[in-house]
Amino acid sequence: MLSIRHSDYEALRAHGEETYPNECCGVLLGKSTPGSLNRVHQIVRAGNTRTDSAHNRYNIAPQELVKIQRQARNLGLDIVGFYHSHPDHPAQWSPTDFAEAHWINCSYVITAVEKGKAAITNSFLLLGTTEDDKKFHDEAIEIEMVEAAPTLKGQE
Repeated sequence: MLSIRHSDYEALRAHGEETYPNECCGVLLGKSTPGSLNRVHQIVRAGNTRTDSAHNRYNIAPQELVKIQRQARNLGLDIVGFYHSHPDHPAQWSPTDFAEAHWINCSYVITAVEKGKAAITNSFLLLGTTEDDKKFHDEAIEIEMVEAAPTLKGQE
């Protein structure tokens, strides 16, 4: 299961709307219990470096991914997944998405953006031990509704 705060869920969906008709992409930072739960603590937007077909492909530059990985480590977090959008296509992984997925036990979140508006968002957990036996499994998304902490009088 993927657990994500409502604000982060809405932010990744908005990212897809902002980059439409091109794909957006980003990284999910958090904590993982392999095979059962990826809890997102922060999302990080990434630049889509695909110039040949950004409308139906994405790529995160290796230097940017290393920078995000260091950021996660400094926060005591791990990379628990990735997200991207599918402009005017279903929120289902493609053969290219599968071929380019290499982070075992990570969540891969896809939002369908239809005519510029975020529609369905799905998550897929990459399981296996090697490139030869990896497979995507449908993953439930738990959206955490977190309310702001009450403000004490005199601390406003």
